[in-house]
Amino acid sequence: MNKILAPSILAADFSNLAQQIRMAEMGGADWIHCDIMDGKFVPNISFGPIIVNTVKGITKLPVDVHLMIQRPDDFLVEFVNAGADYITVHQEEVVHLNRTINRIKELGANAGVVLNPSTPVSTLSEILDIVDMILIMSVNPGFGGQKFIESSLNKIKFLDSIRNEKGYKYLIEIDGGVGPDNINKISEAGCDVFVAGSSVFGADNISAAAMELKNLLNK
Repeated sequence: MNKILAPSILAADFSNLAQQIRMAEMGGADWIHCDIMDGKFVPNISFGPIIVNTVKGITKLPVDVHLMIQRPDDFLVEFVNAGADYITVHQEEVVHLNRTINRIKELGANAGVVLNPSTPVSTLSEILDIVDMILIMSVNPGFGGQKFIESSLNKIKFLDSIRNEKGYKYLIEIDGGVGPDNINKISEAGCDVFVAGSSVFGADNISAAAMELKNLLNK
């Protein structure tokens, strides 16, 4: 399948959000990634369903919503109604993960699970056959602009090998410290979806930055 670039609006200028998203689209962005933080699960606060709904009104691209929040089950309906095409929840926070994954699907969105850097892939062994996407955090969640954690590559390779062996259909997504210097080796490890925040929206030319990453992925 084609590799997917999903710029994160966490690094965007919210006073010019529509223009910035359109510039990312012009550069070849495939999805728009929304990082939802509540100041409890992670030590920062970002935005909620209203901004997701705003993004949905700006773009026709799939909207990828990453819930870094406590009690995500309480907010699934709100985010699906806001326009989320993908919703990922943290393994570390959700107690009844099988139920949550199935609930997201029942609501009409694609369901994903996120692993923090210190959480092993083995914790997902019982839901790999039903999940649509697995998001590997390659930084500790809560803040943008952090350095990529190299051991994340081993998780991607392991998930890719299991997928090939068992015939599973999940996408593998990476978030944190992704840029021109490392996107190729992340891709070669078996990653499908690449979240890039500051390396796209933090650039002087958003379209050119997105295009550079897409060109690297298409090599």
